[in-house]
Amino acid sequence: MTDWITTPIDPRILRGALDLERTEHGVLPHRLPAWVREQFPDAGLAQAESQPSGVRLAFRTRATAVELDVLPTKRVYQGLPTPPDGVYELVVDGVPAGRAGVPGGNVRTVDMSTGTSVTTPGVPGTLRFDGLSDTEKDVEIWLPQVETVELIALRTDAQVDAVPDRGRRVWLHHGSSISHGSSADGPTGTWPALAAARGGVELVNLGLSGNALLDPFLARTLRDTPADLISVKIGINLVNADVMRLRAFTPAVHGFLDTIREGHPATPLLVVSPVLCPLQEDTPGPLAPDFDGSSLRFKPLGDPADRAAGRLTLNVIRDELSRITAQRAATDPNLHYLDGRSLYGEQDFAELPLPDGLHPDPAGHRRIGERFAERVFGEGGVFGAEVPSGSFR
Repeated sequence: MTDWITTPIDPRILRGALDLERTEHGVLPHRLPAWVREQFPDAGLAQAESQPSGVRLAFRTRATAVELDVLPTKRVYQGLPTPPDGVYELVVDGVPAGRAGVPGGNVRTVDMSTGTSVTTPGVPGTLRFDGLSDTEKDVEIWLPQVETVELIALRTDAQVDAVPDRGRRVWLHHGSSISHGSSADGPTGTWPALAAARGGVELVNLGLSGNALLDPFLARTLRDTPADLISVKIGINLVNADVMRLRAFTPAVHGFLDTIREGHPATPLLVVSPVLCPLQEDTPGPLAPDFDGSSLRFKPLGDPADRAAGRLTLNVIRDELSRITAQRAATDPNLHYLDGRSLYGEQDFAELPLPDGLHPDPAGHRRIGERFAERVFGEGGVFGAEVPSGSFR
């Protein structure tokens, strides 16, 4: 019979979350602070920020067995097949050591035609990893990037301590569903997680599906979050949602960067334009779901001729971001620009097409993560080169 030790789940052993809400069952990690959630209680934003992309339990222990009780909330789109259970990944001393899922839990059924959802309550489940060595080791449990997860209890068969400071730089990243990792094969398979592992940095991922919209509250969050490196990937959601024209876009970008600089005046700051997405390279949004009975794709509803009236496309955004960053870099030497097509471009699309027309598949995430690590964290990159202590796969 195992003699279990229960360790409180608190910020001491939780990374990648900006807030921890106490719930009826346990604690719920959030990637945005409470004041944002109160200021803008939007259902879509609430769902995205509560999905713990990049959030992981991290501790040092001699335990050979680990159990984690959780209550997941799973998202199902009405009319489409039920997706597989979210993946929890175990990483030991920087090396992948196991994957598992938790059946059951709450189910949130989303009607994409109306944007409404209904949640059916479920029961908690238990995740178990065993057969670990009895040596002292750093253990991480990465939470599913697309399932909201309430953490109920952490049990081990040996004492748990916080991981000592390894001197790693903190990389704070903001982007869209591609950065969120909505189509990756697991939480360490999102492109930011892959790039962070190769770059030897601690990731705080504020990739928010459908919500990279230059919101002032996001800029203030980035401003107030401690970080050694910051990147913002701007563009695809602005076109998808058709939320502004070029006249509003330019001052919004300046304001967003100005706010970040209030809290990080000299931190290396990288602006990344959209990766290639043929649907919207030269066609404005909005983007609409396109069901074929078995799968979900997307289609643009805009007219390319409307670019003349200031409607945004990905190419319009890239040109303007390049111009804005070049202008600002004259007085801000730590501001940099990266064309997203250098991470995923036309040749990549020919080899690894976007399955739904919008999101890369797991191989696409890997390519983007590897390219980002090489170009940004590698030798001569704007975030400099550091030797990672471990790389996923």
